[in-house]
Amino acid sequence: MDALEWLRKHLEAEGNDLLCEMVRSFAERLMAAEVEVLCNAGYGEVTPERTNSRNGYRSRTLDARVGTIDLAVARLREPCRRAERALVAVVAECYVRGVSTRRVEGLVHTLGIESLSKSQVSRMAKDLDAEVAAFRARPLDGGPSA
Repeated sequence: MDALEWLRKHLEAEGNDLLCEMVRSFAERLMAAEVEVLCNAGYGEVTPERTNSRNGYRSRTLDARVGTIDLAVARLREPCRRAERALVAVVAECYVRGVSTRRVEGLVHTLGIESLSKSQVSRMAKDLDAEVAAFRARPLDGGPSA
């Protein structure tokens, strides 16, 4: 029996399950190949050319003609520089404007951080007060040491 006959036989007998599994497997292999290109290294491979690494998987569904397929999409570790800069800018702006801890908590929830309480915000503000006081009291005549 050749491969085409085998495939037809299984498609008739099992319906879309085999075809769904084949599409899922093919899509995941394509995505894995793309991740290898983005990382400059294969899964588990340690090379000096590596630019990134995997960070687990997230589940996504794909609606196709053969049905709904659950895919495991690889996550990459990427620098959070843009998000970090935005968060620092928000904290600095709130501090300068004297925004209340309750409003900062609401703002943080808007950014998607759910586990920050008002008391944590208050502690952060006290720490910032100490840092700002130290910055303002620093000697200006010494200059940078080289």
